Amino acid sequence: MRTTLFVGLLAILGSAAHAQVAEDSELFKTLMGLDDAIFEKSFNRCDHSDLLKLIPDDFEFYHDTGGFENSKESFMATVERNICGNPAVKPIRKLVSGSLEVYPLMNGDGTLYGAVQQGVHEFYLREEGKPLRLTSTARFTHVWIFKDEAWTLKRVLSYDHHAPDDTH
Repeated sequence: MRTTLFVGLLAILGSAAHAQVAEDSELFKTLMGLDDAIFEKSFNRCDHSDLLKLIPDDFEFYHDTGGFENSKESFMATVERNICGNPAVKPIRKLVSGSLEVYPLMNGDGTLYGAVQQGVHEFYLREEGKPLRLTSTARFTHVWIFKDEAWTLKRVLSYDHHAPDDTH
């Protein structure tokens, strides 16, 4: 009985030690900045200079409606074709305010080796001469790895895409 209680207490304390970080923490601010570099700069403006540095060659991207990409090369080709291929009709991504959550990933010795970042984003369509039009909302989960004082985006899950009028 005491052993079970002790193990249960350790599990509760261990999970609390690695809860979501505060929005004013350095880790949260860093990953918020990386989110901006990926989406505002690369997705919305088609400037891929930061994105190319942030994703490794063995990058994996899982999309519930667009399929699976298993390399940096194939992912970048898809971005160029589907996101940046037609400037007259351009998808735009916006993070839903207050939805971003960041969870640290720690080694057994307590050192940070990565983080899980998740949130909700909205996608709009920008067409020449028209206001932005909301096309879908989705959830995302990113697995970031911190190595040699640098962050890389190792895995992405983009899922639960639904139209704005979907009572999801």
